[in-house]
Amino acid sequence: MAVYDVFNGDADGICALLQLRSAKPIDSVLVTGVKRDIQLLAQLELGAEDHVNVLDVSMAKNKKDLLRILAAGASIFYCDHHAAGDIPEHPRLQTLVNPAADVCTSLLINGYLEGRYSHWAIVGAFGDNLKSSALALAKTMSLTEAQINLLENFGIYINYNGYGASLDDLHFEPATLFSLLSNYSNPLDFIDQDAIHFQKLEMGYQQDMQQAQQSEVLRSTSISAAFLLPNEKWARRVSGVYGNDLANLSPDRAHAVLTSRPDGTYLVSVRAPLNNKQHADTLCTEFPTGGGRRAAAGINALPADQLGAFLDRLDKIYG
Repeated sequence: MAVYDVFNGDADGICALLQLRSAKPIDSVLVTGVKRDIQLLAQLELGAEDHVNVLDVSMAKNKKDLLRILAAGASIFYCDHHAAGDIPEHPRLQTLVNPAADVCTSLLINGYLEGRYSHWAIVGAFGDNLKSSALALAKTMSLTEAQINLLENFGIYINYNGYGASLDDLHFEPATLFSLLSNYSNPLDFIDQDAIHFQKLEMGYQQDMQQAQQSEVLRSTSISAAFLLPNEKWARRVSGVYGNDLANLSPDRAHAVLTSRPDGTYLVSVRAPLNNKQHADTLCTEFPTGGGRRAAAGINALPADQLGAFLDRLDKIYG
């Protein structure tokens, strides 16, 4: 019997798994990738008695392989906060799925484990830009304001590290970062005792965000704003967290961050207004290679000739 941990390479996926493995330390096979690499179950060839934990990975995008793995005799625990579609009923499938806008996978695992490793859940929620939910959980614990700010920054840094067109764009491969973090049941201990790796994330984030401030404005209205980043590694790394930052600064406005791709298409990150967390998935799925959830979604390769239509639709859907 082998155990496979399949998880999104962003803060939410990593922090969800950190909680699970803190509760039950085992040697598992790690299956992950960049944040947008979500069809992860396609990589698995399993047999009877194998077990899979799937965290922060869209069930709707992996339904075919989910059924294939179950048919092979493996068991699956599936925890996620993306819209799942019809969830199969199967004796070897356990699900914990909630697509509510104020919930992430780390928070779901926190409830599942009855709050045993809530510090990591807070980091995951902050990383997923669920600031209100993260603060609500933090206020139930004995944390100083400085510690909460540190956990917030850490979540942002881990999330930032997951963005890129390939693993070569990242400061740390997600599996490597998970392994570094898994030595600590409390993220504050990692920050204190492994400063060299924390500082690498922090410095990378700060440098990339400084460059993002110079991005080209494609359109800016009272309803929405869109920005263009160049085809550079730093731009691919910062696209998602830059979108979160814009959303936090203007919570009544929708935002899109587009990054030029070598083939002339655009990588798109969309953030719904924080005061109206809906429609991002609807908008993005109207275009090829689009998907996501209501509050945050994206398009992997928006054709250049559809840029104008996308910008118009962004403004209209929130108008």
